[in-house]
Amino acid sequence: MSAIRLLVLGAVRQHGRAHGYQVRNDLEFWGAHEWSNAKPGSIYHALKQMAKQGLLIAHEVAPSTVGGPPRVEYEINDKGTQEYFTLLREALSSHEQKADVLSAGIGFIVDLPRGEAVELLRKRIAGLEQWRSAVTEYYLPKEGPEQLGHIGEIMNMWMHSADCGAEWTRGLIERIEGGAYTFAGEGEPFVGVLAEDQPNPFATGPHPEDDC
Repeated sequence: MSAIRLLVLGAVRQHGRAHGYQVRNDLEFWGAHEWSNAKPGSIYHALKQMAKQGLLIAHEVAPSTVGGPPRVEYEINDKGTQEYFTLLREALSSHEQKADVLSAGIGFIVDLPRGEAVELLRKRIAGLEQWRSAVTEYYLPKEGPEQLGHIGEIMNMWMHSADCGAEWTRGLIERIEGGAYTFAGEGEPFVGVLAEDQPNPFATGPHPEDDC
């Protein structure tokens, strides 16, 4: 699963309708260009591809300010919304997700009901524990990585990653169950997007497709 698909669908959904530069600006504001493949070219490509796939509706709304083709705004439709929530639930529940996919899921976690978010995170913990249990059938951390030579350090690293991932997830569940954040159906959500005229302190500069 690629993080860019979830990130772009979620960013468009937050605006209702958004052009490519708005989506890029939001994701850069989140720092997604540092921890994922959400680079400018990938964002514009994803928008165009998902419009072709019927997940987004492309609207030509105004002439380009630099004399090129009209600016395009993208709107998520029912099919795109269904895909978005499928990707979101998978990102939060699967213990096999890469860090960028999990990060994207956390960024949109409040789009789900609080109880569902907790259950998905519990599935992630269960997956991590099951994986760890399978590994310890032939690798025992208490005996030290040396039992497998330096190759044992690989398993040692993954064991620590699983333990840390489960610990972090339990902490997040505790905060959510303790009332942190505003989830779907609970009131006005946190606004994590920039206004049209709000400068982005993390912007990486112009892009040749900014008017697309």
